[in-house]
Amino acid sequence: MKDENSILYVQTTDQPEKQYSPLVLAQTAKMMDITPRVYYLGTGLRILIPGVAENIKMGTFPSVAEMIKKTLDMGIEIYVCGASKQMLGLEKVKLISGVKIVGAGTLNDLALDAGATMWF
Repeated sequence: MKDENSILYVQTTDQPEKQYSPLVLAQTAKMMDITPRVYYLGTGLRILIPGVAENIKMGTFPSVAEMIKKTLDMGIEIYVCGASKQMLGLEKVKLISGVKIVGAGTLNDLALDAGATMWF
């Protein structure tokens, strides 16, 4: 069912400079009483390997690991594409705790149900 008061943020890359925007926007949406969801796809999953996000820190912002933790602590769901995990050869790699590994069809469902979708 379509929720016009929701935004889906899709992270498709592991480029360090592109990690903050979806997390900052999701946290801001939550504070604005908008329902945010974050979905990691493709090479974006590499950020969720334990130890990786801790090493990404830009400017005066907290590390990406701290940003992800805050996002989860705020009750914002973070989804991970299971097919991307397989594609990257990460089937046996445990990702950071709190993320939900889902099928590819979930992205389609989330996109159809969201009031807006933003891709990074």
